[in-house]
Amino acid sequence: MSHASPRIGRIPRLSRLGWLMGLYAENYAHLMRLFAPDRLQPGSHVSSIGDGLDVRLDVIECHRYTVELRMTYDICDPLTGEPDPSAYLRLYRDARQTETTHCYVGRRWQDVMGMYPPADELISHRLQMNTFLGKWLEYLAERGHGVATLRPSLEMPRAPRPAVMLER
Repeated sequence: MSHASPRIGRIPRLSRLGWLMGLYAENYAHLMRLFAPDRLQPGSHVSSIGDGLDVRLDVIECHRYTVELRMTYDICDPLTGEPDPSAYLRLYRDARQTETTHCYVGRRWQDVMGMYPPADELISHRLQMNTFLGKWLEYLAERGHGVATLRPSLEMPRAPRPAVMLER
């Protein structure tokens, strides 16, 4: 009788950085399907589906290979007076990726973790922000937001306030 040895194949593992790059690609696909922001002119655009919770998409800058955006609801945080939730996005046209650069006004990753955080802490923070964006985009699509509900807003995009250090 032959002795059968179990085949233990190694399942390839995706690194956390690889996972993050995958999130960027998924978020690009979701955002393009939902709002096609690379076709929008700089300025403010509002998606309204009649539920009282309008989504504002501010196209801040358009460059050849990138588009800078802010996505938020048209509601303000009573504490700061700023839109919340709010996500600042950088869309890379050539790489087909969308990255969440920060989620709160004045709270860039440097404000949250300091100037020289360990790489794993920085990747974890970016994973959280970009997972949040992916879930938010899926939710907006399920609710009915999209290119068909997006209209230019007469209101100018609000300029970001200077970074404010909040105590932890």
